Amino acid sequence: MANAQFPDLIPAIPELFLAGIAMALLMFGVFQKGGRDEQNVNVFRVISWMAVIGLVLALLLTTALSGGRLVAFGNIFVSDGYAVFCKVLVLTGSASTLIISKGYLERQGLARFEYPILVIFATLGMMMMISANDLISLYLGLEMQSLSLYVIAAFQRDDGRSTEAGLKYFVLGALASGMLLYGSSLVYGFAGTTNFDTLAKMFTDAGPDGPGTGIIFGIVFILAGLAFKVSAVPFHMWTPDVYEGAPTPVTAFFAVAPKIAALALFMRVMVGPFGDLLAQWQQIVVFISVASMILGAFAAINQRNIKRLMAYSSIGHVGFALVGLAVGNEAGVRAVLIYLTIYLFMNVGTFACILAMRRGGRMVEGIDDLAGFGKTHPMAALALTIFMFSMAGIPPLAGFFGKLYVFLAAIEAQLYGLAIIGVLTSVVGSFYYLRIIRIMYFDDVEDPLDKPVDRDIGIIVTVTALVMVLFFAYPAPVIANAAAAAASLFAG
Repeated sequence: MANAQFPDLIPAIPELFLAGIAMALLMFGVFQKGGRDEQNVNVFRVISWMAVIGLVLALLLTTALSGGRLVAFGNIFVSDGYAVFCKVLVLTGSASTLIISKGYLERQGLARFEYPILVIFATLGMMMMISANDLISLYLGLEMQSLSLYVIAAFQRDDGRSTEAGLKYFVLGALASGMLLYGSSLVYGFAGTTNFDTLAKMFTDAGPDGPGTGIIFGIVFILAGLAFKVSAVPFHMWTPDVYEGAPTPVTAFFAVAPKIAALALFMRVMVGPFGDLLAQWQQIVVFISVASMILGAFAAINQRNIKRLMAYSSIGHVGFALVGLAVGNEAGVRAVLIYLTIYLFMNVGTFACILAMRRGGRMVEGIDDLAGFGKTHPMAALALTIFMFSMAGIPPLAGFFGKLYVFLAAIEAQLYGLAIIGVLTSVVGSFYYLRIIRIMYFDDVEDPLDKPVDRDIGIIVTVTALVMVLFFAYPAPVIANAAAAAASLFAG
């Protein structure tokens, strides 16, 4: 129980711990005497591993809080089963991408201690987003995440592409934040509150007249701001350029943790305060879901850069996840949470394989550079094959079950057209995943990639590949926890 001196801090213990870790590591890094490159690399290694340990400890603290619904800071911060589930995914994604990024950053001369600290601050913002129970706390978490992401997108300062990626992300991100704020101000102006619980009760009691036009306009602008954060069509324009221009470990991070956090926030906002307004926002979500699936399937076909291809792939995956949100019920949210869990492991594993693509000590990003990968790196090629088949939704790999649950939820809600479009775009998307496999195994080796693969990357690839292959044998923990998390969201 909280007492008068320490009111309601218990639900926010993981966030407070992570903030303390980030500031302690920042002080540690700043007070190390700079100078030789070897010393800077050593400091970077120490802080990277301490950051990973801090993220793992925050994950353990988060799971320790699993149980009932707890609120903090005057009911603007909530910790429930849904928040715990999504935070575990985000912390796992952040820690995994930090582990696979160390070797790349050292080789590229980017081994600066600020990188893992910025990742922690971004993760802290994501955890605040997931637990937001008010439009104000939502915006604070979103901006804390975004400011860190703008910096690490442009982390490779002497590379024009990285600088361009950071600037483009910053300018378009500011536009999206403005739309979100404008929508929030409209909702506040017409409803008189920004608290999710109060808004939900207000719309439940609204009766047959429903909400006013001003509220609807506010929801549309909030939807537009959130759609940008998840890179859903038509607010996807930044994604391919930022994914291609940012350093590869940053792209891996962008594709995993922020995406999961933004989708988790998207669902909390739509189902929580605006859950009774499903009729008003469902058609918008259906549209951006269909548009994302179609663009993700067709725009990736002609891509020759693997990071750019993964950007369009991620847009398509967001479209599939939004199918579950469009359903608007507990089964839909459960399906999205299962999908996000599988998406996390698929993408971490794929980007670990991409980080193993080196020639002469330098990263290569062309899909054609994978020619002969199956002969020179048989185990890495096997793992990448598993990830590609899983992304295409080929049974019995985990990716198939992710799509299956989402489409079943849509069919149960009688959204037959949405499910059919999802299946068709999934078939089209299979083309470019299978093309990568063909290049790896059937094209001749001209200039083989470097060997061996880093040990850290090898471990992550092995673990994620095993999850993809063995998920069908023991899916119960993920499904049960996702069902409990979805139930807690609707109970709240």
